[in-house]
Amino acid sequence: MSAALLVKPTPVVGPDEFPFAAVALDHGHIYGQCQGLIEAGATLRYVCDSDPARIERFQRTFPQAKVARSLDEILKDESIRLVTAAAVPSERAALGLRVMKAGRDYFTDKTPFTSLEQLAAAREAVARTGRKYMVYFSERLHSECAVYAGDLVAQGAIGRVINVLGLGPHRLNAPLRAPWFFQRARYGGILCDIGSHQIEQFLFYTGAHGATVTEAAVANYSHPEYPELEDYGHANLVADNGATNYFRVDWHTPDGLRTWGDGRTVILGTEGYIELRKYIDIARDSGGDQLFLVNGKGEQQFSLAGKVGFPFFGQLIRDCLERTETAMTQEHAFLAAELCLRAQAQARWIEPVS
Repeated sequence: MSAALLVKPTPVVGPDEFPFAAVALDHGHIYGQCQGLIEAGATLRYVCDSDPARIERFQRTFPQAKVARSLDEILKDESIRLVTAAAVPSERAALGLRVMKAGRDYFTDKTPFTSLEQLAAAREAVARTGRKYMVYFSERLHSECAVYAGDLVAQGAIGRVINVLGLGPHRLNAPLRAPWFFQRARYGGILCDIGSHQIEQFLFYTGAHGATVTEAAVANYSHPEYPELEDYGHANLVADNGATNYFRVDWHTPDGLRTWGDGRTVILGTEGYIELRKYIDIARDSGGDQLFLVNGKGEQQFSLAGKVGFPFFGQLIRDCLERTETAMTQEHAFLAAELCLRAQAQARWIEPVS
């Protein structure tokens, strides 16, 4: 997940027109966050982290980033437009509040919060400062088939979307994980963490402006050595427009799979459906970013790797410069965060039976 995603750059600004900084390198998603911004024309000026080894690794990929001694040093540079970060989940909100208070926009890895109190504080800070608290929902924003699915839905290719099915399996790689990954209060729970991707996609593809969590559950089926880990979770939601959602997330990807997880999404419309095979097309060599479309015109398969790009990043840059909301509205980002927190809070615990 630390590998930078490389497609043809589509800059929306010139050199040094949009300087940004990367801080808190706790999760490998920071590489995708930075690569997406750079491809859209942003200039990575600083990196800052408490771990020199993480900084050294980061600079192997992004040697242009100057090491800052502290976040304060970055925020004193008035040319910096945005701070992007992948902090420990429980620390993301406090970092965002500092960044926005200093008059900068903030772009954090998902999940953006681990409590409703953090969300409330961020809502208040956004209203007070006028800054952005944007979220890297990579499973839609950094997936070419997911981007193209949004275009097809907008064009009416499958009619009105009435259901979204999301599957988000991940490989655990426990020996490579930091201690916080197994501490419930710090990672937020599986529905709050990787479930946030699924809820955001549901809201996006259905065009919903609200939803209710009708059922949720979590479990630790296979990892008793990590008692605070939830290695399985699922939830059902109903949107304010009547569309429904079921998603399942887990840490059970087997070692025999060629990638970290067989992420899939099925979008059902009144006139057809779309299936996304995001990262792999199992037992075939066609690669990831496969989209299948079935509607009244027939069946189609699209291999989209390297063909669509990732428009979110350029849109975000222009939004920051022009104070618009083209890439993602603030309310959409906060609603996805709120619903994953509510799903986590009401999830029933499934006790595994030996």
